[in-house]
Amino acid sequence: MLTGHRTWIFENKPVIISTGTVGGPFEAKGNISKDFDLLHDDMWLKQSTFEKAQRTMMEEATQIAVKNSFIDKEQIQFFISGDLINQITPTSFTAKTLDVPYFGLFSACATSMESLALSALIINGGGADFILSGASSHNAATEKQFRYPTEYGGQKPPTAQWTVTGAGCALVAKEGDGPRITSATIGKVVDMGMTDPFNMGGAMAPAAVDTIEQHLKERDVDPSYYDLIITGDLGHVGREITIDLLQKRNIAITEENFKDCGLTIYREDQPVLAGASGAACSAVVVYGHFLNLMKKEKLKRILVVATGALHSPLSVQQGDPIPCIAHAVSIESGSDIQ
Repeated sequence: MLTGHRTWIFENKPVIISTGTVGGPFEAKGNISKDFDLLHDDMWLKQSTFEKAQRTMMEEATQIAVKNSFIDKEQIQFFISGDLINQITPTSFTAKTLDVPYFGLFSACATSMESLALSALIINGGGADFILSGASSHNAATEKQFRYPTEYGGQKPPTAQWTVTGAGCALVAKEGDGPRITSATIGKVVDMGMTDPFNMGGAMAPAAVDTIEQHLKERDVDPSYYDLIITGDLGHVGREITIDLLQKRNIAITEENFKDCGLTIYREDQPVLAGASGAACSAVVVYGHFLNLMKKEKLKRILVVATGALHSPLSVQQGDPIPCIAHAVSIESGSDIQ
């Protein structure tokens, strides 16, 4: 199953049998609003705090994923998920509501594919039949913790990005109908010495390049093997850097088959500066928009490379650089797997 140093090949090809995606009012005005299962018209979701609103969205995403499947909640063996907030408390409280054995993860905005890779690994090895995998974020909660409360109205530079308010969940199974998880390449921490917390795309780009290069090498495939290579939330800045670095390494990736979730979710006239970010960014865009395209047979093979900046408010305050990571998962339609 292990090929090379960092890539798992899943011989049993676990299946994504259903998904659940939830978004907020800003996401409802974006490019892919029709790909959400549920959209809310206010940021509070009738809760007393933004953190509780985020928890509610994650609970809703899990409930929708189960409802859209052919199983009952009691058949789920594990819940593998995470977020950005205060020791991942929104996810942990969701796990309490679910009452399912739980692995809590933190890989920042790369959490969605870390959880999906681990779910596939466990199921491929016979460790479970059904696993819920997901990630969530909330714009106001994340801004309050990592930058400034939105009420402060602080001005941001053009390199800054807009945290997605949403939650995305995939129900992974041993068998069934749906897209297949065929491989995963686990990222390593890459630190290029950047210290600007308002330039996440620039900080994360080298990690994305490292994982993409390693994945293609260890799977012995060309970028053209995939209909799309999709990064998590590099935004305009990180995407351009990534394409440039890949081309310098003689990896023939084209702009047409290289997409970024952070540039997919919102319209160009929405005030998101360099694009979207957040743990929910890749989760809702992949589990909603891109998997819907696979269901419509407009895509057959995609490589999702979720990117994450592993800093904290404290590490930034203490002047540490921003370590980054990227986890890649390949998803292929059942009829097109070689």
